[in-house]
Amino acid sequence: MPVVGLAVPVPFQHVQDVDDHAPVVAVIAGHAPSPILRPAAAGGWWWRRRCRGRAASRARGGSRGCRARRRPGPLRRTSFRRWPVAAASDSEVLAIYAHRSDVPRDAWAQLFKTAERDIGVLVYSGLFLAEDAAAQKILADGAGAGVRVRILLGDPDSPQVAERGASEGVGDAMAAKIRNALVLYGALRATGGVEFRFHQTILYNSIYRSDDHLLVNTHVYGVTAALAPVWHLRRLAGGQIAATYLESFERVWDTAVPLPG
Repeated sequence: MPVVGLAVPVPFQHVQDVDDHAPVVAVIAGHAPSPILRPAAAGGWWWRRRCRGRAASRARGGSRGCRARRRPGPLRRTSFRRWPVAAASDSEVLAIYAHRSDVPRDAWAQLFKTAERDIGVLVYSGLFLAEDAAAQKILADGAGAGVRVRILLGDPDSPQVAERGASEGVGDAMAAKIRNALVLYGALRATGGVEFRFHQTILYNSIYRSDDHLLVNTHVYGVTAALAPVWHLRRLAGGQIAATYLESFERVWDTAVPLPG
């Protein structure tokens, strides 16, 4: 299931002196630090330890007690006062999936079906998409309706693809997956309405765009793309997150080359 909104409660399992059921706010967007790394920012055990220290001081005759810092209950987004966080309804982050394989199949279909101007795919192989006949039909229908459809695949002979295959532990299989995708895209390429290019860039994310909506599949060293997280983003006026990925897509497209033959 996706995580919707900017903040979600997560268990604080690896920090001592915290109740097992006391939630901690994990900020997905904005500038707040991770509560796992900086629990003090979330009002977690730092407050409680400090309070206990004051209690001990008071027991020894000190004048300062715990009343100034009451033990917090379940945290809300408003617990962060140093770092402004936009309301969930105004967020560019619509959902986060722990793994690409968790994204529902109909979410991919809905993403591409709703495009009116642009569809873009930036991957090394994106084999799961090439194997999906229904998805290919949606891309072909979109191109036939006047939507610009662009697909960027990694150059199978490039050192970047070789390095990615090594880092994921699949070796030459990465280049083989790209060649397999090309074969599967044969009918789509034959329509002439979809643009294909090879790129030789280091991908930090795979990008699947449809107008102002994107599914961004993060790349994690040593982990295959199917097991890495996916962000569902929406470009908003004045927003910077989605725009950053859209601009990155265009930069790769500008440096890529048409497929041979």
